[in-house]
Amino acid sequence: MSFEGVIPPVTTPLHADGSIDRDGFCTMLEHLVSSGVHAIIVGGTTGEYYAQTRDERVGLLKLARTIVNGRLPLIAGIGAIRTEDCIEYGLVARDLKYDGILIGAPYYAVPTQLELANHALSIDKAVNLPAMLYNYPGRTGTMMDFEFLDRVGRSANFCAIKESSGSVNQLHALARDYPHIDLFCGMDDQALEFFVWGAKGWVCGAGNCLPEEHLALYNACAIENDFVKGRQIMSALLPLMRLLEQGGKFVQSIKYGCELAGLPAGPVRRPMRDLDETQKRELEITIRTLKAVIASIVAKPRNKVSENVIAINT
Repeated sequence: MSFEGVIPPVTTPLHADGSIDRDGFCTMLEHLVSSGVHAIIVGGTTGEYYAQTRDERVGLLKLARTIVNGRLPLIAGIGAIRTEDCIEYGLVARDLKYDGILIGAPYYAVPTQLELANHALSIDKAVNLPAMLYNYPGRTGTMMDFEFLDRVGRSANFCAIKESSGSVNQLHALARDYPHIDLFCGMDDQALEFFVWGAKGWVCGAGNCLPEEHLALYNACAIENDFVKGRQIMSALLPLMRLLEQGGKFVQSIKYGCELAGLPAGPVRRPMRDLDETQKRELEITIRTLKAVIASIVAKPRNKVSENVIAINT
């Protein structure tokens, strides 16, 4: 498959006791299917895969396949420390006829670039599915550097990368020197910059609770090529993106955003803790403001969109 568009990693709703809310998970999938997003990742960081057992992860992969049933492409997050475990999740995804897999660096292990390449190529050889790389050194401790990209780029299966390092130099290098690996925004507060550099899409956690607003930026930049409109939409989104990327409460904020939208969410799994009342209030005001501003921008005829930057006070 060719990855493109707005691709949320679906959240995993939980009951108050921390067990998985399977009905809520189905509701989230139906919500995303009907929202107009282009694909769904199951088992991403936003879905708290790292806090789930093997049986829980496999169970969610199976449930998502049953519920989505071909209506949208499904990508399986197969992140784990051991190569063998990643292969196992990848084979489950292949057997379930997933459309692709998401491969990150093994967290905590901190492999060399050669070791990381061998890890990814071993998965590719065993699973043989289209793969989106996930470069997030802030979480894994390992950068997917150019030595790694040169090695894995020899396989056509490595067709996309979710770039979450925050490095503008890395963004530029990927856009200029690796055109055979489609670029995806993975650093939410840099989404506009990614689209300026030709990103094919956006893997966005907040797409769970704000799909219309994320689609608005994608459509303005990637479809309409209207970066005046794109700047205005991104200006409205930035207060939220700063909270997500710099607030230290990413998954908690996404889940509370879902709750505000009337979607199932529940708590996060330990050792993380939910937002406090002050954080909830700030997030609620931020979301309410951006939704109103973006709705007004999208409602304007294209030739009426102003060049003025919109200032938002939260």
